[in-house]
Amino acid sequence: MDEGGSRIRRRVSLPKRNRPSLGCIFVGPTAAELEPGDEGKEEEEMVAENRRRKTAGVLRIEVQPFLLSDSPECLILGGGGTNPDLLRRMPIDRGVGDQHNDSEEDMFGDYDSFTENSFIAQVDDLEQKYMQLPEHKKHATDFATENLYSESIKNKLSITTIGNLTELQTDKHTENQSGYEGVTVERGADLLYDVPSSQAVYFENLQNSSNDLGNCSMKERDWKSSSHNTVNEELPHNCIEQRQQNDEDSSKVRISSDMNRRKSIKDHLKSAMTGNAKAQTPIFSRSKQLKDTLLSEEINVAKKTIESSSNDLGPFYSLPSKVRDLYAQFKGIEKLYEWQHTCLTLNSVQERKNLIYSLPTSGGKTLVAEILMLQELLCCRKDVLMILPYVAIVQEKLHMIGEGSRGATLEMTLAKILYTSKTTQIIGMSATLNNVEDLQKFLQAEYYTSQFRPVELKEYLKINDTIYEIDSKAENGMTFSRLLNFKYSDTLKKMDPDHLVALVTEVIPNYSCLVFCPSKKNCENVAEMICKFLSKEYLKHKEKEKCEVIKNLKNIGNGNLCPVLKRTIPFGVAYHHSGLTSDERKLLEEAYSTGVLCLFTCTSTLAAGVNLPARRVILRAPYVAKEFLKRNQYKQMIGRAGRAGIDTIGESILILQEKDKQQVLELITRPLENCYSHLVQEFTKGIQTLFLSLIGLKIATNLDDIYHFMNGTFFGVQQKILLKEKSLWEITVESLRYLTEKGLLQKDTICKSEEEVQHNFHITKLGRASFKGTIDLAYCDILYRDLKKGLEGLVLESLLHLIYLTTPYDLISQCNPDWMIYFRQFSQLSPAEQNVAAILGVSESFLGKKASGQAIRKKVDKDVVNRLYLSFVLYTLLKETNIWTVSEKFNMPRGYIQNLLTGAASFSSCVLHFCEELEEFWVYRALLVELTKKLTYCVKAELIPLMEVTGVLEGRAKQLYSAGYKSLMHLANANPEVLIRTIDHLSRRQAKQIVASAKMLLHEKAEALQEEVEELLRLPSDFPGAVASSTDKA
Repeated sequence: MDEGGSRIRRRVSLPKRNRPSLGCIFVGPTAAELEPGDEGKEEEEMVAENRRRKTAGVLRIEVQPFLLSDSPECLILGGGGTNPDLLRRMPIDRGVGDQHNDSEEDMFGDYDSFTENSFIAQVDDLEQKYMQLPEHKKHATDFATENLYSESIKNKLSITTIGNLTELQTDKHTENQSGYEGVTVERGADLLYDVPSSQAVYFENLQNSSNDLGNCSMKERDWKSSSHNTVNEELPHNCIEQRQQNDEDSSKVRISSDMNRRKSIKDHLKSAMTGNAKAQTPIFSRSKQLKDTLLSEEINVAKKTIESSSNDLGPFYSLPSKVRDLYAQFKGIEKLYEWQHTCLTLNSVQERKNLIYSLPTSGGKTLVAEILMLQELLCCRKDVLMILPYVAIVQEKLHMIGEGSRGATLEMTLAKILYTSKTTQIIGMSATLNNVEDLQKFLQAEYYTSQFRPVELKEYLKINDTIYEIDSKAENGMTFSRLLNFKYSDTLKKMDPDHLVALVTEVIPNYSCLVFCPSKKNCENVAEMICKFLSKEYLKHKEKEKCEVIKNLKNIGNGNLCPVLKRTIPFGVAYHHSGLTSDERKLLEEAYSTGVLCLFTCTSTLAAGVNLPARRVILRAPYVAKEFLKRNQYKQMIGRAGRAGIDTIGESILILQEKDKQQVLELITRPLENCYSHLVQEFTKGIQTLFLSLIGLKIATNLDDIYHFMNGTFFGVQQKILLKEKSLWEITVESLRYLTEKGLLQKDTICKSEEEVQHNFHITKLGRASFKGTIDLAYCDILYRDLKKGLEGLVLESLLHLIYLTTPYDLISQCNPDWMIYFRQFSQLSPAEQNVAAILGVSESFLGKKASGQAIRKKVDKDVVNRLYLSFVLYTLLKETNIWTVSEKFNMPRGYIQNLLTGAASFSSCVLHFCEELEEFWVYRALLVELTKKLTYCVKAELIPLMEVTGVLEGRAKQLYSAGYKSLMHLANANPEVLIRTIDHLSRRQAKQIVASAKMLLHEKAEALQEEVEELLRLPSDFPGAVASSTDKA
């Protein structure tokens, strides 16, 4: 059989792959229009032309898995003011997915259903017809088959990136899929229409794989087709060598030797699903080939340039001009700031040395990070890991290394990379740094800083009705600026003693304003107070858009709307704090960014976590909760003032009372706080967790190596400052002894000589379970005890007992039960559920006494009582699946309940991994898999399969279920055009994403089953006689 015939062989058994944690990133240019083919070409010319087109226009970027033994070549720390969408436009693997398929969201478009009417069924029928054709018609039929295969790609593929989203467009569906004989295909414009650019690489790899399968098949049958030989003669020598190499690799792929004996689609459902997830290589037009060849040449020039010592940086800082054009097109960036140019041309950057760079907020740090990442990905073809703060992706905080457990985690990660990889480049960026010398020594990095700010920032203080400008040259640090000129009524003076209404009305609604408040409750009160005194003219500003915001808030709240927001949004005002759900925050942030909302009253977390700049920033008081403001916090808040490209100036106003004046003057003049290691201070989340992972990963397993590792940490750099009573050696020995006594490590003493003794450590089963489950070591023994006790009488009549076992320990201390609510909820439990409470030692009489305020004589574990209360919240939430009703029932902020749910889902997954390492807890494994799903999606059981699909949230899942799409199979076979007509408010892009994601998930499940089959059929490595026979053969 010749090459064309091999292309219809779809249902194959794939070899089991090693699955990396990051997999591959694929980047490809946009598609150009395609030109109609010349039907008068000779057959061999067509084959050669098709092959040439297949290889044009695609750039494959290999990203190696990020393991401690195989670190990324570039590590970016922090994240500047904007643009998380850069990473979104360069998708990566989901962690354990297929190396080729898992990175694409919009993989398959709306073709290839899995039913008997599917394209693979048509191919199967065609194949049967093909086998019956006379030999002399073989070449013509092969060409028709290839065209039919290409025809199956109904949606022509192209990608256009706009803002934060990838806009996907659709084209007309091609017709005539059912005709098998005499097929002629019109090649329309833009064949790569509507699929991520990375898909082009997928198609190319698939085509190569298809060709290789054909070659392998022909070798097996010893068929020597003259047309095949002719094509090979036309190929360059290196291509032939590559194909020979691929032939060797593809020998692992098993193909049925007798195609007539293939069974039906239904009998081979797993193979069919795998085949349906694949599509044939599109044929690229000459115009596209020319464009993409130019791009490839630019990339090769950039690659050579960046590897050379020359100062000639090529088209755009060692990147192709395409990158420059995209920045100009989508972000309006025509030219970089002077500091950005200087930073990118530093010798340390060119020589790939570690670098720390620091600038004020909104200085443009992110753009530099993006260009450095693109250099690494496109030019060096290495992978990049970007580490961002947990609260959001726009916070510039390398100095978060000095912030509690987050800082300890970041320090451990960096220390391991520095210890295990000498080639990884680390780049740290931050807005606020003081003792940078310590960080430089730790990261072995050079330092670049600038005070550049694109928009001038003026800082003011307000005392009573007088505003002073901060002036470092003045004797007392400030100079008189102006008096507030606003007519206040007696009522307004009482309601607004700080003159907030006067300050905000100077800028809104035409400009934006942020008001930072000390507490969440104060945010809501201030928002309502301001709206009471705003004129009705404010209601008319973008009235329709504000109505749309309210409507959307109701939709995501299942018809519920916060009464405060209902009153404030019509005026363009809203509050922003952790009491909101993540969906509410996202919606309000988008409304603020587009100017629909002009005023946010917010807590300090917004300054640290969300990039929402404003013309004026007002600090309601120099306090965060009850603690006086720190210099770093102050700089971060006022850094939000002034929007580059929009404002010519930014203003910050700190409101203070006379009693705080001296403290505030010290605040504005003192240097930034130093950054210190929390590795030892965060004992169980820091040094103990570090030692357990070092030994578990076999990075360092003896005392000397561990001590050597500790000297290279940030803590090791600062040990003279931080350690007063004990030495680093003593801290190391004590921590290892503690882990050994706790049963997490086991110590082995080896006598190398009479004088030299080496202490080696290895991890125990309990230690490995804690390590694999990422359990906080403060709770690992408590978790073990709770799970062990649960085995004695696990109540499975409801989920309550399991939920209790997966309620996070670290949230218990924050819980303050409402005893009346607690007692009322307890009394509504079934006998089986009350039995759970009895097993845990919480009785109804105890709760009754607490609710009535009576004294309690019997001692009850407070942590158990609080944890059970949180379990009641989660249990109620899983039953009702509505955060709003649960929020009202337990009198808790809905944002807190959502955080509790997220924490419980995460901890449930951790407990599952913990149990997988301990045989005695086998009974929990299957139970926790299902519970984790329930906690993750928090919807009714029938909606969970739909919620697994990308782009489907609860509301959308309900719509789909009501419309008859009740399973993953239904969605995978859905027609996006039908979905658009059936489901309200569903865009074409969303419909295609849903269908593509469903097909991807099915493909993954099919592949997992395929691997299980291969594992079962594979000869065991320890099979008796296997070693002997292999030796005999040798």
